[in-house]
Formats: sequence, C-alpha cells, structure tokens
Amino acid sequence: MTNSTLKKIFLSKAGIAALILRVPVGLILAAHGAQKLFGWFGGNGLAGTAGWMSSIGIEPGYLMAILAGSAEFFGGLALVLGLLTRPAAVVAAFTMIVAIFSVHISNGLFASNNGYEYALTLLVVLVSLAIQGGGHLSLDNQLAKK
Repeated sequence: MTNSTLKKIFLSKAGIAALILRVPVGLILAAHGAQKLFGWFGGNGLAGTAGWMSSIGIEPGYLMAILAGSAEFFGGLALVLGLLTRPAAVVAAFTMIVAIFSVHISNGLFASNNGYEYALTLLVVLVSLAIQGGGHLSLDNQLAKK
C-alpha cells in the first residue's frame, strides 16, 4: 500500500462525535464478541455459539463463530482505541448485516421480539464510522500525521 492509501484509511477530519460513537459501540461489540468467543458475560462460548450457528444453518458453525466473535471482539477493541477504525467498522457492519438477515429479520423490527432494531442501529453507527473515520481523538489520526 502506498503512503497516500494509508493516509486515506487513517486520516479523519471528524470531530468529537466520532469518539462519542466509537467508544460505547466498541465496548458493546467487544462484550458481544467475548460472549461468543470466551463465554464471558453469560455467553455460550465458542462451542455453544458454533452449535447455535450450525442449528440455524450458518455453516461451518465453528468457523462462523470464530469469524463473528472475532469481528465483534477485536473490531470493538479497535473502535474503542480508534485504531484501524474504518476497516474494523466495515467488518463489524458486515457482521451486523449477516445477523439481521440470518437471525432477526423474520422477527420484525422491535428488539423486544428479537427483531432487527438493535443490529440495525449498530449497523448505522458502524457505517457512519466507516465513512468518517475515527475522528480527531483516535490512534488512526495520530498515525496519519506521521
């Protein structure tokens, strides 16, 4: 990758709003990923998540559990730090699209019915971060200046 390409990935002219979006959404994603990968916070862990994914037709369940859990856990941590914000947001957004259409869409909009409202909200924030980047207070911006 050229220096110019890297600057486009890292540099962000967004202000404090990016930080306000990044940190809570990053923490939420990291917690959900930790549930899938490690069984933390009442989650089922990798084996349980893999079995559940297989049961709803997302195969191979183990690989998909690793991919979804990693996208959420590591992507969430990256968002909190503002490091590789755009790539992390894109990968996590893709994960939300899969969640919406494979799990939630048939339940309607509302989260109270296991609908897609929550995943859609995360998707919108992630798309916003993918477009605007991590903002002024991000590791990305510090790296872009070097």
